Amino acid sequence: MISQSTSDKRKDLLTAALQLFVQYGFHGTPTSKIAKQAGVANGTLFHYYKTKEDLIVSLYIDIKTRMGEYIETKVPAGKKAKQMFKEQFTHVLLWSLENKDEFYFIQQFHTSPFAALLSPEEIKKQLSKSCHQIEEAIMEKAIKNRDVDFILTLLTSHTFGLNQYLAKTKLTKEQQLKTINDSFEMLWTMIS
Repeated sequence: MISQSTSDKRKDLLTAALQLFVQYGFHGTPTSKIAKQAGVANGTLFHYYKTKEDLIVSLYIDIKTRMGEYIETKVPAGKKAKQMFKEQFTHVLLWSLENKDEFYFIQQFHTSPFAALLSPEEIKKQLSKSCHQIEEAIMEKAIKNRDVDFILTLLTSHTFGLNQYLAKTKLTKEQQLKTINDSFEMLWTMIS
Protein backbone atom coordinates (compact mmCIF):
# COMPACT_ATOMS: atom_id res chain seq x y z
CA MET A 1 0.00 0.00 0.00
CA ILE A 2 1.28 3.49 -0.87
CA SER A 3 1.90 5.64 2.15
CA GLN A 4 0.32 9.07 2.36
CA SER A 5 3.72 10.74 2.00
CA THR A 6 4.43 8.81 -1.23
CA SER A 7 1.03 9.77 -2.60
CA ASP A 8 1.65 13.40 -1.60
CA LYS A 9 5.08 13.44 -3.26
CA ARG A 10 3.65 12.08 -6.51
CA LYS A 11 0.86 14.64 -6.41
CA ASP A 12 3.30 17.44 -5.62
CA LEU A 13 5.53 16.38 -8.52
CA LEU A 14 2.61 16.26 -10.96
CA THR A 15 1.34 19.65 -9.76
CA ALA A 16 4.76 21.26 -10.07
CA ALA A 17 5.33 19.66 -13.49
CA LEU A 18 1.98 20.93 -14.76
CA GLN A 19 2.65 24.50 -13.67
CA LEU A 20 6.15 24.54 -15.13
CA PHE A 21 5.35 22.77 -18.40
CA VAL A 22 2.49 25.18 -19.05
CA GLN A 23 4.71 28.17 -18.26
CA TYR A 24 8.02 27.12 -19.85
CA GLY A 25 7.18 24.23 -22.18
CA PHE A 26 8.49 20.69 -22.10
CA HIS A 27 12.02 21.47 -23.22
CA GLY A 28 12.31 24.65 -21.15
CA THR A 29 11.55 22.82 -17.91
CA PRO A 30 14.44 20.86 -16.39
CA THR A 31 13.63 18.08 -13.93
CA SER A 32 15.67 19.87 -11.27
CA LYS A 33 13.25 22.80 -11.43
CA ILE A 34 10.24 20.43 -11.10
CA ALA A 35 11.80 18.72 -8.10
CA LYS A 36 12.66 22.04 -6.46
CA GLN A 37 9.13 23.41 -6.94
CA ALA A 38 7.67 20.17 -5.58
CA GLY A 39 9.95 20.42 -2.54
CA VAL A 40 11.77 17.14 -3.17
CA ALA A 41 15.28 16.14 -4.18
CA ASN A 42 15.94 15.62 -7.90
CA GLY A 43 16.69 11.95 -7.16
CA THR A 44 13.24 11.61 -5.59
CA LEU A 45 11.62 12.65 -8.88
CA PHE A 46 13.49 9.81 -10.62
CA HIS A 47 12.39 7.41 -7.91
CA TYR A 48 8.78 7.92 -9.02
CA TYR A 49 9.33 8.63 -12.74
CA LYS A 50 12.18 6.91 -14.59
CA THR A 51 12.60 9.76 -17.07
CA LYS A 52 11.26 13.21 -17.78
CA GLU A 53 9.31 11.64 -20.65
CA ASP A 54 7.73 9.18 -18.21
CA LEU A 55 6.66 12.12 -16.02
CA ILE A 56 5.13 13.94 -19.02
CA VAL A 57 3.17 10.88 -20.15
CA SER A 58 2.07 10.13 -16.57
CA LEU A 59 0.83 13.69 -16.14
CA TYR A 60 -1.12 13.47 -19.41
CA ILE A 61 -2.75 10.18 -18.38
CA ASP A 62 -3.59 11.61 -14.94
CA ILE A 63 -5.28 14.70 -16.43
CA LYS A 64 -7.16 12.74 -19.11
CA THR A 65 -8.37 10.25 -16.49
CA ARG A 66 -9.66 13.00 -14.21
CA MET A 67 -11.34 14.81 -17.11
CA GLY A 68 -12.95 11.55 -18.26
CA GLU A 69 -14.27 10.83 -14.76
CA TYR A 70 -15.74 14.33 -14.61
CA ILE A 71 -17.51 13.90 -17.96
CA GLU A 72 -18.82 10.48 -16.86
CA THR A 73 -20.50 12.09 -13.85
CA LYS A 74 -22.09 14.81 -16.01
CA VAL A 75 -23.35 12.74 -18.95
CA PRO A 76 -25.25 9.60 -17.98
CA ALA A 77 -25.59 6.78 -20.50
CA GLY A 78 -28.75 6.02 -22.42
CA LYS A 79 -29.19 9.23 -24.38
CA LYS A 80 -29.77 9.60 -28.10
CA ALA A 81 -26.58 10.21 -30.08
CA LYS A 82 -26.98 13.94 -30.71
CA GLN A 83 -27.89 14.72 -27.09
CA MET A 84 -25.04 12.58 -25.75
CA PHE A 85 -22.43 14.16 -28.04
CA LYS A 86 -23.77 17.64 -27.27
CA GLU A 87 -23.61 17.13 -23.50
CA GLN A 88 -20.12 15.64 -23.70
CA PHE A 89 -18.93 18.48 -25.94
CA THR A 90 -20.43 21.07 -23.59
CA HIS A 91 -19.00 19.54 -20.42
CA VAL A 92 -15.53 19.06 -21.92
CA LEU A 93 -15.50 22.75 -22.82
CA LEU A 94 -16.83 23.84 -19.42
CA TRP A 95 -14.20 21.64 -17.76
CA SER A 96 -11.53 23.17 -20.01
CA LEU A 97 -12.50 26.69 -18.94
CA GLU A 98 -12.36 25.73 -15.26
CA ASN A 99 -9.11 23.79 -15.65
CA LYS A 100 -7.15 26.02 -18.02
CA ASP A 101 -3.67 24.71 -17.24
CA GLU A 102 -4.74 21.07 -17.50
CA PHE A 103 -6.48 21.62 -20.82
CA TYR A 104 -3.57 23.65 -22.18
CA PHE A 105 -1.27 20.79 -21.19
CA ILE A 106 -3.50 18.32 -23.08
CA GLN A 107 -3.25 20.52 -26.18
CA GLN A 108 0.50 20.88 -25.71
CA PHE A 109 0.87 17.12 -25.38
CA HIS A 110 -1.25 16.34 -28.46
CA THR A 111 1.02 18.40 -30.70
CA SER A 112 4.28 17.19 -29.18
CA PRO A 113 6.52 14.22 -29.95
CA PHE A 114 5.64 12.89 -26.48
CA ALA A 115 2.20 11.80 -27.75
CA ALA A 116 3.99 9.03 -29.64
CA LEU A 117 5.19 7.65 -26.30
CA LEU A 118 1.68 6.61 -25.24
CA SER A 119 1.42 2.84 -25.31
CA PRO A 120 -1.06 1.30 -27.76
CA GLU A 121 -2.93 -0.09 -24.75
CA GLU A 122 -3.26 3.37 -23.20
CA ILE A 123 -4.44 4.89 -26.47
CA LYS A 124 -7.03 2.15 -26.86
CA LYS A 125 -8.15 2.62 -23.25
CA GLN A 126 -8.55 6.37 -23.72
CA LEU A 127 -10.30 6.22 -27.07
CA SER A 128 -12.36 3.03 -26.84
CA LYS A 129 -15.48 4.64 -25.39
CA SER A 130 -15.46 7.57 -27.82
CA CYS A 131 -14.79 5.31 -30.79
CA HIS A 132 -17.57 2.97 -29.72
CA GLN A 133 -20.00 5.90 -29.38
CA ILE A 134 -19.06 7.12 -32.86
CA GLU A 135 -19.49 3.61 -34.30
CA GLU A 136 -22.93 3.31 -32.70
CA ALA A 137 -23.96 6.72 -34.03
CA ILE A 138 -22.86 5.67 -37.52
CA MET A 139 -24.81 2.40 -37.29
CA GLU A 140 -27.89 4.32 -36.13
CA LYS A 141 -27.34 6.72 -39.06
CA ALA A 142 -27.20 9.65 -36.62
CA ILE A 143 -23.89 10.70 -38.17
CA LYS A 144 -22.30 10.14 -41.57
CA ASN A 145 -20.55 6.88 -42.30
CA ARG A 146 -16.97 8.11 -42.22
CA ASP A 147 -13.76 6.78 -40.74
CA VAL A 148 -14.04 6.80 -36.93
CA ASP A 149 -10.59 8.38 -36.54
CA PHE A 150 -11.63 11.14 -38.93
CA ILE A 151 -14.79 11.92 -36.92
CA LEU A 152 -12.79 11.81 -33.68
CA THR A 153 -10.23 14.21 -35.16
CA LEU A 154 -12.99 16.64 -36.18
CA LEU A 155 -14.50 16.54 -32.67
CA THR A 156 -11.11 17.01 -31.00
CA SER A 157 -9.91 19.84 -33.24
CA HIS A 158 -13.25 21.62 -32.93
CA THR A 159 -13.03 21.34 -29.14
CA PHE A 160 -9.45 22.65 -29.06
CA GLY A 161 -10.28 25.55 -31.36
CA LEU A 162 -13.41 26.58 -29.49
CA ASN A 163 -11.57 26.37 -26.17
CA GLN A 164 -8.95 28.80 -27.49
CA TYR A 165 -11.66 31.19 -28.68
CA LEU A 166 -13.57 31.05 -25.37
CA ALA A 167 -10.39 31.46 -23.32
CA LYS A 168 -9.40 34.67 -25.08
CA THR A 169 -12.83 36.34 -25.28
CA LYS A 170 -14.60 38.04 -22.43
CA LEU A 171 -18.02 36.37 -22.53
CA THR A 172 -20.51 35.94 -19.75
CA LYS A 173 -21.35 32.38 -18.69
CA GLU A 174 -24.60 32.67 -20.65
CA GLN A 175 -22.75 33.86 -23.76
CA GLN A 176 -20.23 31.04 -23.39
CA LEU A 177 -23.02 28.46 -23.25
CA LYS A 178 -24.71 29.98 -26.31
CA THR A 179 -21.42 29.96 -28.21
CA ILE A 180 -20.80 26.33 -27.22
CA ASN A 181 -24.32 25.38 -28.30
CA ASP A 182 -24.04 27.25 -31.62
CA SER A 183 -20.66 25.71 -32.29
CA PHE A 184 -21.95 22.23 -31.53
CA GLU A 185 -24.86 22.72 -33.93
CA MET A 186 -22.42 23.74 -36.70
CA LEU A 187 -20.27 20.71 -35.95
CA TRP A 188 -23.28 18.39 -35.82
CA THR A 189 -24.49 19.69 -39.21
CA MET A 190 -21.07 18.83 -40.62
CA ILE A 191 -20.98 15.25 -39.31
CA SER A 192 -24.65 14.26 -39.43
